[in-house]
Amino acid sequence: MIDFKEQIAGLISANTENLTKEEARDMLEIPASGEMGDYAFPCFRLAKAARKAPPLIAAEIAESVRSAALFERVNPVGAYVNVFLAKEVFLKSVLSEIAEKRDDYGRGDIGRGKKVIVEFSSPNIAKPFHIGHIRSTVIGNAINNIYAFLGYDTVKINHIGDYGTQFGKMIVAYRKWGNREDVERDPIKTLLSYYTRFHAEAENDASLEDEARLAFVKLEKGEAGETALWRWFRDMSMKEFERVYGLLGIEFDSYAGESFYSDKMERVVNMLNEKGLLEESEGAQIVNLEKYGMAPALITKKDGSTLYITRDIAAAVYRKERYDFYKNIYVVASQQNLHFQQWFKIIELLGFDWAKDCVHIPFGLVSLDEGAVSTRAGRVVFLEDVLNRAIERTREIIVEKNVNTDNIDATARQVGIGAVIFQELSSNRIKDYTFSWEKVLNFDGETGPYAQYSHARASSVLRKGGASAEKALNAPEKIDVSSLKGESACELARLIYRFPEIIFDAAEKYEPSVVTRHIVDVAQAFNKFYRDERVLTEDAAEKEAKLALVFAAKQVIKTGLRLLGVEAPERM
Repeated sequence: MIDFKEQIAGLISANTENLTKEEARDMLEIPASGEMGDYAFPCFRLAKAARKAPPLIAAEIAESVRSAALFERVNPVGAYVNVFLAKEVFLKSVLSEIAEKRDDYGRGDIGRGKKVIVEFSSPNIAKPFHIGHIRSTVIGNAINNIYAFLGYDTVKINHIGDYGTQFGKMIVAYRKWGNREDVERDPIKTLLSYYTRFHAEAENDASLEDEARLAFVKLEKGEAGETALWRWFRDMSMKEFERVYGLLGIEFDSYAGESFYSDKMERVVNMLNEKGLLEESEGAQIVNLEKYGMAPALITKKDGSTLYITRDIAAAVYRKERYDFYKNIYVVASQQNLHFQQWFKIIELLGFDWAKDCVHIPFGLVSLDEGAVSTRAGRVVFLEDVLNRAIERTREIIVEKNVNTDNIDATARQVGIGAVIFQELSSNRIKDYTFSWEKVLNFDGETGPYAQYSHARASSVLRKGGASAEKALNAPEKIDVSSLKGESACELARLIYRFPEIIFDAAEKYEPSVVTRHIVDVAQAFNKFYRDERVLTEDAAEKEAKLALVFAAKQVIKTGLRLLGVEAPERM
C-alpha cells in the first residue's frame, strides 16, 4: 500500500528550504473533517526561517506540489496547505492492500526479535476476583495483543498475590472460625467472610495482628502447617480465577506470583547491602530515597519478613535474566505510582541499566456507589457475577428482538462479555469511574454490541454478495473503484487506511482506548455508507468495488475487536 503520508512529506520537503522529509512528516495533520482534505500541513514553524508570513508560505507550497498525480487538489487555507488525494489512486491502494492481507492488515514487524513482558490482572488468592480487577485484566490483555500484533514476542505474566502478611491473617482466621466444607463449597466468598471477620475482630483485639504476623513468618520459613493451608487456599482460588479468565477468553504464559520469588529475595537484600544502599531504621531495613524526592523504601520489617517491594525487585531481576526483555510492562492501578517509582529507582541504584525498560502503566480506579471497593469491609462486586449478568441480559435481548443467530448461547456470551470489555476500554485508562449495573448492561450508543452488530451486518452483506464478493477479494488488482465517488465511501476508506497508524499509536501510548474509539468511528462510517449507497447493484463492477469496501470495513472492525479481546460474531 502506498504510504501517502511519506509521499506527501517527500514532495513538500523537496519544495521547501531547510525542511527534511522526516520533519515534514511529523508536521502533517489529519483534518477534523474530510471536507478540509485528507491531510493538512501547517506552516507556522517555517515562518521564522523563511521570514515570510505563514499564509504566504502555504500558498507557495501549494503551488509547487499541486500538479503531482497523487493529488486531486491542493488548497492553501490560511497558514495551512490542505491536501486532497486522488480518490481512485487512494481507494485502489487501500482496497487492494486489505484484500491481499486480510487478517494481517495493520500487522507490523517493528517488534521482531524483541521480548516484551506484560504483567497484568494479578488478583490476590483467597480474596474476591472483583470488578476492580477488570481494569488491569482487560487493559493488560489488550496491550499484550497490540504489541504481539506489531511483531513483539510477548510474555503474559499473572503475578498472583499469593504471599504477604494478609496470608498470616487468613491462616489465623481460618483456624479460629473456619470450616473446610464451607471453603470447598464456595471458596472465595467463604474466605472473604473470614478475612472480613478478622479485621472486625482485630479492632477490639490487637493481639490478632501479632498472631497474623507470626503466622506469616512461619509461612516464610516453610513450616508445614502454615504452608499446607496456604497451598490449599491458593489451589482453591486458582480454580475460581480460571473460570473467570475462561469467560474473558484470556490465557497466561506464567502464573509466577509473589511466592515464586520467596527464595530469591535474600539475593536482593545482599545486593543492596553490597551497594551500601541499606540502612537500619527502628529495627527494619530501608533504602533512603529522600534525596530523590521519595519516602524511604522498606525492604524488611523488624521481624525479618519481606515486603512487596523486595519481591518486585527480585521478580524484575529474575525476568531480565530469564527473558532478557526489551520492555517489562506493569499494568497496575495508579494507587501504586509511588511504589513503582521507588523500586524502579532502587533497580537503577543497583546499577542495572535496564531499569529504564521497566514501565508502569497506571489506570484509574473503580469505585461503587457506596464507596471504594474494599475486601476488608466486604464491599465488592464479583467480576464473575458481572460477566454472567451481562450474558443473561444479552440472551434476553436476543430472544426479545428475535435476533438472527445460529447459536443463541454462543452469541449471548460473545456480545455480553464483549460489552463489558469494550466499555472498560472505551475511555482513557487513567480515568476513575463508578461502577454501575445500568451502564454495564446498556448496549445502546457507542458500545461493543454496536461494533459487533456492524461487523455482523457487513458479514451479511458479503454473504448476499456471494460470487461477486469472492471475485473482488481474489483479484483485488482488477477492482474498478471509479464508482466509489460518494463522500461516505471516501470517509470510510480514510478511516480504514489509518488503522495501522492507530495500532502503532495505541502501542506508543499504552492506550487501548485509541483502538476502541477508532473501531466506533469505522462502524459509524460503515453504517453511513450502507445507508447512503446501494451496495448490491446490478452493475457488476460497481457491486464488486462496494463489496470490497464492505469487506475492508468488516476486516478492520474484526481485527480491532480482536486486539481488545472481543469476539466478532458473523451473525447477530
